[in-house]
Amino acid sequence: MRLRLIIIGLLILFSIILWLLQIEFTSIYLTKAFYTVLSLLIIYVVIKIFFEQMIARKIKEPKTRYSMKRVASMLSIVTFITAGIAIWVDNIQALLVSYGILAAGAAVALQDVFRNFAGSLAIFITGTYHIGDRIEVNSKIGDVVDIGIFYTTLLETNEWVDGDQATGRLSVIPNSVVLSSVINNYTKDHPYIWDEISIPITYDSDWGKALQIIEKVIDTETKEITLNSEASISKLSDKYYLPQKSTEPTVFATLTDNWINMNIRYITEVRQRRILKDRLNRILLSELAKVDNITIASESINVSIKGLDDRKITQNNSKDS
Repeated sequence: MRLRLIIIGLLILFSIILWLLQIEFTSIYLTKAFYTVLSLLIIYVVIKIFFEQMIARKIKEPKTRYSMKRVASMLSIVTFITAGIAIWVDNIQALLVSYGILAAGAAVALQDVFRNFAGSLAIFITGTYHIGDRIEVNSKIGDVVDIGIFYTTLLETNEWVDGDQATGRLSVIPNSVVLSSVINNYTKDHPYIWDEISIPITYDSDWGKALQIIEKVIDTETKEITLNSEASISKLSDKYYLPQKSTEPTVFATLTDNWINMNIRYITEVRQRRILKDRLNRILLSELAKVDNITIASESINVSIKGLDDRKITQNNSKDS
């Protein structure tokens, strides 16, 4: 708040100085400069002070409040540019004709800048993603922490860290990617995803008992999440066409050359995936270990070298006589 008061004070000071100068010297340029600084002061006070303060008081949800502040910043910039043109340009039509060729050249030279700006407009208008969403674009996954006029900043996840957890790096991507790339949004309208756990059981184990234990654990531990996801999907079906799909956890048994693979499919919250998987793994290991005739399989490799036992190694020791 202190910085804003300093800015307002400086703008008022410049306005007074320019007002006194244009009275003393009667210059059209001093008059226009005075109106420019005055318009900047009014825009700053109305939009950056009162409008943002009203947003802070009325909107309590952090993501919505942040997005509205970004809109207020863009609105203040556009308003000031419009006011500046109205003050300094006497014949706007002549200006457009005179600088049409220069504008076309600038559009070609600065096409990436314009594409990024167009991408930012597309993001705000279509809602491709919002602050706080977890997205994947061009094999880069992260949580959106800032959406600027030209670039979007992600708090990176994955890479060398497993379990969809943050690496600590900030990734900056141009907003133009929304115009030409596939954007995977993990949390848009629906913060749940499917996940799987695979448990191999030996053929001499009581696989039927193992299946009962696994189903009981998964049903119990994911009951609340499953109910919440059903409510979320029912709301999602009002916006998108969704075929009816069950959200209940399922266990599929697959026969392999070495063991019986128990593939466990269940639903989880995006940011709780690793935590839930860890809890399920711990409980499943504990429950399966209580049954004597259930053994979790592991892959082993036997290496043998032919003829090693038949080979005779002789060592001749020579003595000096």
